[in-house]
Amino acid sequence: MRIILLGPPGAGKGTQSARIVERFGIPQLSTGDMLRAAVAAGTPVGLEAKAIMESGGLVPDAVVVGIVADRIEEADARNGFILDGFPRTVAQAAALDRMLEKKNLALDTVVEFAVDEDALIGRIAKRASETAARGEPVRKDDTPEVFKTRFEAYRELTAPLSAYYASLGMLETLDGMKPVDEVTGDLMATLERHVETTAS
Repeated sequence: MRIILLGPPGAGKGTQSARIVERFGIPQLSTGDMLRAAVAAGTPVGLEAKAIMESGGLVPDAVVVGIVADRIEEADARNGFILDGFPRTVAQAAALDRMLEKKNLALDTVVEFAVDEDALIGRIAKRASETAARGEPVRKDDTPEVFKTRFEAYRELTAPLSAYYASLGMLETLDGMKPVDEVTGDLMATLERHVETTAS
């Protein structure tokens, strides 16, 4: 089961990823974690990424795809994986497809959590005010201003991925504004359907 989760900040990808990990026993792969692990392990791709990061540059797509390629060779990813936070652009998605094809692998599905931007901003503002009311520090990401900026970046760079995967007939869109457990129910039903298709 090889899955990509799409959705803007605050759409619940992290929560749902944890539940997929529990249900299907496949790892959630975060590019940030993989990048740090590759740098720490001193792999050829990790060393290349380290040199770029130290010079203040952005790690190019080819290097990130190389790190993903190495990571999915590990034993725990043999039965599949969840990609969250990657690909971020259509160019990365195309590069990922080419890399998987070389390994005779393919994605099973791409699940997008559709959310209402205004409702999400309201949710974030409420969480921030409740945190402040308890006298706890508010996370920088939890201010409506920062959230709006992150949402705009998502809309500009990552939202076109929906059209890309829809054109390949791979996109499943779920209502991310439902209560968390209902979203999980919809998600598991969608994934189980793909497991049955693969098995048959």
